[in-house]
Amino acid sequence: MEIKVAMAKTTRYAMEFSGDTSDVAERPQGGLSLILADGQGHGLSAHHTSGLVVNRAVSLIGDGTRDGAVARAVHDYLYAVKDKKVSCTLTVISADLDTQTMVISRNSNCPVIIKTDDYVCVYDDNVNPIGVHHHTKPLIYELPITPGMVIVSYTDGIQSAGRKTIGKTADFDKIMDIVKENSAEDVDFIVNSIMEYALQLDENKAGDDMTVVAMSVCEKDNPPVRVSRVNVVFPF
Repeated sequence: MEIKVAMAKTTRYAMEFSGDTSDVAERPQGGLSLILADGQGHGLSAHHTSGLVVNRAVSLIGDGTRDGAVARAVHDYLYAVKDKKVSCTLTVISADLDTQTMVISRNSNCPVIIKTDDYVCVYDDNVNPIGVHHHTKPLIYELPITPGMVIVSYTDGIQSAGRKTIGKTADFDKIMDIVKENSAEDVDFIVNSIMEYALQLDENKAGDDMTVVAMSVCEKDNPPVRVSRVNVVFPF
């Protein structure tokens, strides 16, 4: 099988720095973790906050820390460093090959969408962001790794797209249709389509930082030589 990851990101209109940060970490027992954070506020200060959170999470995952403990440790770190005055949302999506499960750790006001060949579900239970409330814990969801599975999440710039231009926010059913109508092979298309939809609502002047991430599991025969590949495009 093959794990595919895709990310699409843009800054708030006329801002140089994004308050969203995303990254991918290789797990020491096999697999990948996709980390997404959205720092409080906008610009450089939010950029520093989300970068601090993601870098800390990547380091802990690389050390073999389990995802739930990663979220708690990163919360404690942000709580101490920022003197419990700065919040940050955090979502970690992991393909853990040691346990053969997909693990989702969520401290975000945005949902995580899961699609398999058999069902579609949405994890959107209320949960606190990290960094402010002392006893904050993540919501943890664990599912068996299944070929054809697609997991999608995003930051609140996607969720609130359209508020300033048309007076209403993005249609969640439209986002769901994009996920439902595409396969595990099409994660690049999924994230780009959701991003394009949100930007269209904001008339190509994003009202907030926007990031969409996706991870999928594709059923493929293993080649004689296993080669991992990453493609990144970074405009400036």
